[in-house]
Amino acid sequence: MTSTDSAQQPPVNAPAKAPAKDPWDLPDVSGLVVGVLGGTGPQGKGLAYRLAKAGQKVIIGSRAAERAQGVAEELGHGVEGADNAETARRSDIVIVAVPWDGHGKTLESLREELSGKLVVDCVNPLGFDKKGAYALKPEEGSAAEQAAALLPDSRVTAAFHHLSAVLLEDPEIDEIDTDVMVLGEERADVETVQALADRIPGMRGIFAGRLRNAHQVESLVANLISVNRRYKAHAGIRLTDL
Repeated sequence: MTSTDSAQQPPVNAPAKAPAKDPWDLPDVSGLVVGVLGGTGPQGKGLAYRLAKAGQKVIIGSRAAERAQGVAEELGHGVEGADNAETARRSDIVIVAVPWDGHGKTLESLREELSGKLVVDCVNPLGFDKKGAYALKPEEGSAAEQAAALLPDSRVTAAFHHLSAVLLEDPEIDEIDTDVMVLGEERADVETVQALADRIPGMRGIFAGRLRNAHQVESLVANLISVNRRYKAHAGIRLTDL
């Protein structure tokens, strides 16, 4: 046997390759506290309601604590209300559901409170004119990438972009029939957010890439708005063959 042949042979005692991790094997997130910044708006309120109804501990935040507390009482299911800073401090996972025009300023003001937190950005940068909704592209590339730039000490992910606030808030609807595309840099963080989405009946959290791919996910909402207006619907997203 030549030295070249010998180099090509695997070591006799080489360890067996570990099996690939099951992508559907997700962590238990039932004990985590979820804060929702912008929790008094339609999307934030709807997400807070669904997560709390599923048994998650939820705190909704607003610039005014009194307003958040009033909405929390309306939602029930143990939801609490506080100002944005307290909400961020008390939460393990913080969902950002504020209006796009206040996105940057809100996160910048909460940089310290959000340090070390898992942040889930679900903001869609959109413009509207007589032709309908259209996507805006932030200087950083997306709302999620803007969040990551403003929160260097947080773990930023992106998810929950394509949900109908009307369906989320409707107590007569038991299941939300949709997939949630989750983007992020760290697998453990993405899987935590996927598991959070899975807590809501009818939803599935699906890994959809790194934050650099967030722009097209955020932009797709403009297309869904066009679909919903034409067909008088509340369309979501389902991914096939999964």
